[in-house]
Amino acid sequence: MTKTLDVVLAGLMRRYSERVPDVGRILTAMEARGLVGSREEVENDHIAFRTIGVPQLGIQSFEKIFRAYGYQKRDPYFFASKKLDAFWYAPPNPSHPRIFVSELRVGDLSVEAQQIIRSYTDEVLADPVDSLDLADGRAVDQFLHSGLWRLPSWQDYSRLLEESEYAAWVIYNRYYLNHFTISVHNLPAPYDTVRGFNVFVEDLGVKLNDSGGQIKISPDGLLLQSSTVAEMVDAEFADGDRHRIAGSYVEFAERKVLPEFSELDVVERRHRRDGFEAGNADKIFESTFISQTSKV
Repeated sequence: MTKTLDVVLAGLMRRYSERVPDVGRILTAMEARGLVGSREEVENDHIAFRTIGVPQLGIQSFEKIFRAYGYQKRDPYFFASKKLDAFWYAPPNPSHPRIFVSELRVGDLSVEAQQIIRSYTDEVLADPVDSLDLADGRAVDQFLHSGLWRLPSWQDYSRLLEESEYAAWVIYNRYYLNHFTISVHNLPAPYDTVRGFNVFVEDLGVKLNDSGGQIKISPDGLLLQSSTVAEMVDAEFADGDRHRIAGSYVEFAERKVLPEFSELDVVERRHRRDGFEAGNADKIFESTFISQTSKV
C-alpha cells in the first residue's frame, strides 16, 4: 500500500500548499538560499488532522485510513482546557511523516454547543471510512477534501467560536490538513535549530505563534517546536455570507539526538527523540486561534 499512501500524501500536500501561501513562501526561500537542493528534500516530520468525537466519526473512524497503510498507533494525549484527546501514529517507514490526530470531546461542551455540532454530524449516518476504497489513493484524497455534512451557517460557526475555537475550525474545515511540519535538525547551520529557523522565517515576513513563547520545549529538552500563525482564508457560509476565518499553518520541529546515541557519527531518525509532547502541542493548537491570527 506504499504507492497508495504516496498518492494520498501528495494530494494532501498539493491542496494544502494551494490554501496556505506560507508553505510555498518558505519552501521557495529554502531552495533559493541553499538550505535544500529542492523542496522534495525537505523532511516532513509530521502532519496533523482535527476530528470531532461523535460515534460515527472521530479518531476511531479517521485512523482506519492510515492504519490500513501500515501506520501504528502510539501514545495518547489529553488536553483538558481545550477539551481534546489525541494520538500519534508511527509511519511504516522513515521516509513518511508521523501523523497526529486530535478529537474534540463533544460531551464536555455546553448543551447548546453539543446541539449545534450534532445538528451537522448527525447527517453522517454511518462511519464513512467503512465504505471507502482505501486501495484507491485518489478516492481517499477526494474524501479528505469533501464535505461530510452541510455547510455551516455563520451564526452556528460564531457560536461555536465563542466556546471552542477548535470546534468552529473543524465544523467548517473538516478533514483539511491542519499543518505539515518541517524537520530542521538536518538542515545546514544556523538553520538546523528551531531558533535559527525561526529567524529565517521571520525575515520572510511570516508571523510566528508566540503562545507560550515562540519555541515550545519538551521537559526533557529534546523536542523543540514552533509554528506560523494560521493563514486567513475566505470562507462562504450557508447563509451566503463570506468571512475571513483561520485556515491552516506550518510547523517546525527540532528533534535532538537521544543521549544514548550522542557519540554516533551518522544519525538516523530512529536515533532522535520520537513522539510528541502535550505541553508543546497545547500551544501549537493555538496557531488557529484569534489570539494569534488577530496580531498585526
